[in-house]
Amino acid sequence: MNGATTNSVLRNIRLRLAYEGTAYAGWQIQPTRSTIQGCLEQAIQNVVGHRIPVLSAGRTDAGVHALGQIANFHTTVNIPSAKWRPALQSHLPEDIVILESDEVPAEFHATFSAVSKCYRYVILNRQVNDPFLRRYAWKISQPLDVASMQAAAQCLVGTHDFRSFESHWPNKATSVRTVQSVTVQAIRRDQVFFPDRLPDPAENNELHPELIALEIEADGFLYNMVRTITGTLSYVGRGTWTAGDVQRVLQAQNRTIAGGTAPACGLMMVKVFYDDQNLGNQRPELRKTDA
Repeated sequence: MNGATTNSVLRNIRLRLAYEGTAYAGWQIQPTRSTIQGCLEQAIQNVVGHRIPVLSAGRTDAGVHALGQIANFHTTVNIPSAKWRPALQSHLPEDIVILESDEVPAEFHATFSAVSKCYRYVILNRQVNDPFLRRYAWKISQPLDVASMQAAAQCLVGTHDFRSFESHWPNKATSVRTVQSVTVQAIRRDQVFFPDRLPDPAENNELHPELIALEIEADGFLYNMVRTITGTLSYVGRGTWTAGDVQRVLQAQNRTIAGGTAPACGLMMVKVFYDDQNLGNQRPELRKTDA
């Protein structure tokens, strides 16, 4: 157990992680493929001497990145909460980084305690590729009308049945989700990996839309929902569809009439929001954190 001691008190350890998802088959553990959860659980086993299941705020898909995924696990091991970060990091590859570790109340659950999550999808809108962004953006050569995409996206705000944007339907639960906000805007290069919500689009309105970000916050997301929304809005950006067509797709509740699924490389989990009741008495900088 690498010198770690145990007691009878079950602790709840919360982690905030960032990862570059290109080399992984997503978050969820798989028996024959490398995953983020698999690497993390192996790192914990290396530290404590036995396997411990890890919960997450969201199960990102293969090739999807995270700027602030949230995970938690339960243990009786007496490692100080802040020391879990370096202890686990020493057993993780360089493309998975633990940003913070702390101890949270027993009832905290990375998935079910979340109030909302924010995802960002990045589009490189130019003829020539960028070798430094090829793993983090979808290249579209045809010029996109960002203002039209932003206007069309607003019909998605609110509580709707999003099955038109869900790859695997029917699911066991519901396809109804509440979207708090959607923005489509030009961004600066340094904002691709900005680890919080992007500034108001008005602050970026003088930018040439070579880099475009779709950012969406909702109480939950369906399988491929953000990537299908991006694919659908790209039709609007090209001038093929209008805002009315996006409204039609939403109301149809039929995946076959929506746009294509955008590549995984452009998608990043930016942030997961928790309220104070869910997090307990945490340090201010650990409240309403990423995932």
